[in-house]
Amino acid sequence: MRCCGAVVAVAAAALSLATPAHADDPVPQAGAPCPQDFANVMTQLPGGRDYLACQAVPDHSGNWTPVDTPFDPSSRWLSYGPEITLHGQGFRNPNLRSGPWTATPLDPVTVCGADQVTVIGPGELAPLVHSQGQPGQPLQLDVLPKLFTIVMSGNCLWSENLGG
Repeated sequence: MRCCGAVVAVAAAALSLATPAHADDPVPQAGAPCPQDFANVMTQLPGGRDYLACQAVPDHSGNWTPVDTPFDPSSRWLSYGPEITLHGQGFRNPNLRSGPWTATPLDPVTVCGADQVTVIGPGELAPLVHSQGQPGQPLQLDVLPKLFTIVMSGNCLWSENLGG
């Protein structure tokens, strides 16, 4: 039995080393902690109906707090695992504004990606525009005018380049 116990111990150790470093990051959920540098960052929960904002206080981490809809467009968004699908200015009550944005990966292997669809006319949508960064590298993109939807992917912090 001693050999079998050793095999189990070695297998357990190997599995624990295979866990990615970012797996310990808390998944956004109402009441869960959020880092201080995520103050006012918003995210969307799986299913697409519920939103959270990181309510941080100076010198302390904060908590993810539910946000009632509609809300003013946010200039910072977190995609963290499941894709988030947001509406732009081609939709009533947009979640974000058109213009230059930067997606910053939150770990060295993450690839930030965005799929955008714009409104051409009543009931008519343009073909999808895909943007994708490189692993661990920021992605610069323009959120398109008359944006209908944008699907953001990757463990990334998305920030509007205000004034740019």
